[in-house]
Amino acid sequence: MVTLTEQLAGILPANRVLSADSLADYGSDECLTVPAVQPELVLCPESTDEVSAILKFADSQRISVTARGAGTGLSGAAVPAAHSIVVSFERMNQVLEIDTENHVAVVQPGVRLNELDLLTREQNLIYPVYPGEYSSSLGGNISTNAGGMRAVKYGVTRHQVLGVELVLPGGEVLRSGGKFVKASTGYDLTQLVVGSEGTLALVTEATLKLSPRIENQMTVLAPFRTLEEVSAAVPRVVDSGIGPVVLEYIDLLTMSAVHSFTGLELGIPQEIQDTALAYLVVMMENSVMSRLEEDTERLSEMLFELGAIDAYVLPSAAAAGLIDAREKAFWMAKAAGADDIIDIVVPRAQIPQFMERVGLLATEYDAWIAGCGHAGDGNVHMGIFCSDTERRHRLLTELFAAGLALGGAISGEHGVGRAKKQFFNELVDPAKIALMRRIKAAFDPNGILNPEILFNTEDQL
Repeated sequence: MVTLTEQLAGILPANRVLSADSLADYGSDECLTVPAVQPELVLCPESTDEVSAILKFADSQRISVTARGAGTGLSGAAVPAAHSIVVSFERMNQVLEIDTENHVAVVQPGVRLNELDLLTREQNLIYPVYPGEYSSSLGGNISTNAGGMRAVKYGVTRHQVLGVELVLPGGEVLRSGGKFVKASTGYDLTQLVVGSEGTLALVTEATLKLSPRIENQMTVLAPFRTLEEVSAAVPRVVDSGIGPVVLEYIDLLTMSAVHSFTGLELGIPQEIQDTALAYLVVMMENSVMSRLEEDTERLSEMLFELGAIDAYVLPSAAAAGLIDAREKAFWMAKAAGADDIIDIVVPRAQIPQFMERVGLLATEYDAWIAGCGHAGDGNVHMGIFCSDTERRHRLLTELFAAGLALGGAISGEHGVGRAKKQFFNELVDPAKIALMRRIKAAFDPNGILNPEILFNTEDQL
């Protein structure tokens, strides 16, 4: 009997077909609740033609395929099905072009954010999406529509992806979009694929929008007596026209964790630390330093008017340390023993209502919920400490339902994956899910791409 490895011999050389002991690192991502699944094989293509050949073969044999970048996802979307193939883009990791005239970068999916940042810095440009883990891959970011703290000014991955090269399950290769910022020519396949979590096609190349890199930055930290006051202040800061790059809230528990895990000293007097239950972090940037200083002064005055106990303009080293710690809040929650990490998004004006509901549910379910989030765009990140699996499931159901009731969504940037699939199918409008299934079937009629992601298994075909 011919083995799967032998059948693939004509597609990839043996050294790029991994099996047995080599597979342990390819069966999971950083999700806390989805167990690892070892795939049958891991394939490491180096070109679009090889990806095309792999998918054509897998589709003909009805073998499930999961794309993998750096494995930093938080929803289990990179966890493969059993007896499946993982296509790892670790060897497709080239920045193909930095076009300074059109302000775009053309990259392969395995390029990591920190690698792209080094090259764009040389041209005084920036790819502004930083989802908290700089080692994440661009392909993974596109798959989940990654966001991050700078989304309040620059938007999320979806707003930066101008074009893609796609490989469909039958092996067809097509391009959508390009080095232009708008088009009105049929369906936008680029945006349909962004955030699809590897269920529609595999992205083998992406054209990304770049922005001018602004070096002048200032960060203001404002302690408040209550989280409700912070939440209420956020829309007013956005309305002011100051245009923050970062607008984050950090609750007392998370701020305490920042201090415990990093030892970061922010110069806040102890008497204010004893009073503050929540903090607002606002970073601004401007190419003209005098204007930045004016904006910072105006912001500080506004925060006082909005109820802040004080407002501190942080030294650059402390500001960088705080932003870095906030971006790595997941790792702190994980180290503290969190049972789950979720990222519900609501309209930013509804954050106070949502957080009030969160507090009531935490009490009702005897849970500890620590939070921080992208307050500027309503994306609330919460570490859930509730060890009883059944009780935690009921709590999460109510948290997601509360977000949806306020006009929000189950996930703002981590994606649905395996971790939230059940909640997604139970709580989201069935007509919307039915349409998504039909789109999935149009791209992937045999259901080979990430078949256990988003939809219940019986709904795949």
